[in-house]
Amino acid sequence: MGKQKLINRLKKYYPMERFHAFVSFPLIFIYLIFKNSISDIVFLLYGLLICIVILIQGQHYWKLKYYRLIEKPFNQEKNLNLFKNAKKLNLLLIGLIPVVFIIQLFLNNWKIIPENLMLWAVLANLFGIFEHINYYNRQLMVDNSSDMAYIKRNRKLKVASLAKDLKENQF
Repeated sequence: MGKQKLINRLKKYYPMERFHAFVSFPLIFIYLIFKNSISDIVFLLYGLLICIVILIQGQHYWKLKYYRLIEKPFNQEKNLNLFKNAKKLNLLLIGLIPVVFIIQLFLNNWKIIPENLMLWAVLANLFGIFEHINYYNRQLMVDNSSDMAYIKRNRKLKVASLAKDLKENQF
């Protein structure tokens, strides 16, 4: 992909990611709180929280990639440390998923009831895990022809851009 094409793509992509991190998912979170008993949706809210945290990281990463391409200065060392710490935070949040699931069951007398939106809760938590993998391990999102060509050629998923940047200590 050419530099200008990538600049144009990131110019649109990171604001969209920012919108989801700061508007879409928080609005869903707030809506759920007003429409449901907290004891019924603890696990769902936790999954949404993980998604929000990781989407905030993702939009920031794409903004920095955009800044690099347009040669806008930013503090690389500070941001490398931010993402290294964010990765640890994500792993902690993901590791707590079973604990929050048990809390959800406890709050509902060890029953899965329709009101607690358990299927949505599982999906939200899985989405959070997949977002972490997509940013910090393997690129799961295949949204352009060059990504598809890479998969066809190599028969595997690409290493995530953020994972490569962290390994190389640069953006």
